[in-house]
Amino acid sequence: MEDDPEWRGMVVDELEYHGAAVRGIDSVEALYRELAVDRCDILVLDVGLPGEDGLSATGHLRRTEGMGIVLVTGRSGTADMAHGLSLGADIYLPKPLELPVLVAALHSLHRRMSQSVPAAAPAPAAAVEASAGWSLRSDGWDLLAPNGRALTLTVAERGFLRELFAVPGEAVDRERLIAAVTDQPWDFDPHRLEVLVHRLRTRVRNATDAMLPVRALRGMGYMLVSDQVVTA
Repeated sequence: MEDDPEWRGMVVDELEYHGAAVRGIDSVEALYRELAVDRCDILVLDVGLPGEDGLSATGHLRRTEGMGIVLVTGRSGTADMAHGLSLGADIYLPKPLELPVLVAALHSLHRRMSQSVPAAAPAPAAAVEASAGWSLRSDGWDLLAPNGRALTLTVAERGFLRELFAVPGEAVDRERLIAAVTDQPWDFDPHRLEVLVHRLRTRVRNATDAMLPVRALRGMGYMLVSDQVVTA
């Protein structure tokens, strides 16, 4: 639950990529309406919201629901964290927050809640199958999906994907990727790279009905999840 539509969309896309069934909601009031007809396993909840805030919602939901609660907030002080946890939050994550950190936290919480074997990212074999046949054509300006549909890339998207396609299955660090998408890397906000990836995933999905096989790697960068990529 997040009132910033761009960040909310990025989180939804990232969690869907990792296999979760996700709904994006923009207010506590909308959340209560959703929970009246359906439940969820884990709630990712921004603290600073219009209307009722995330802390108030946490206290209410902890009394009435059995879900996991992850608070995400710019209030990173010790007292704020202690207050959020005392209200019933399972995890308290300060902003700015990188998406791989959120994914790892949700895997950890889900594992504890289910008391089963450790949750994991999609198996490499499945990822390879899903991404087999992806290629860059027309000197890197067109991304061709396995189903034959194509997307014409922007300059930044082309630079980003060319770096990943050059070393499929290997991590490419953020600094290298930033240098590939801008001619002024020293003046580039690193979070804009996450925005670029979010928008690229959305454009690829809309144009090809396929999920771009690019995975965020915590503390590192991104990787093209495939050993069967065709380059041209």
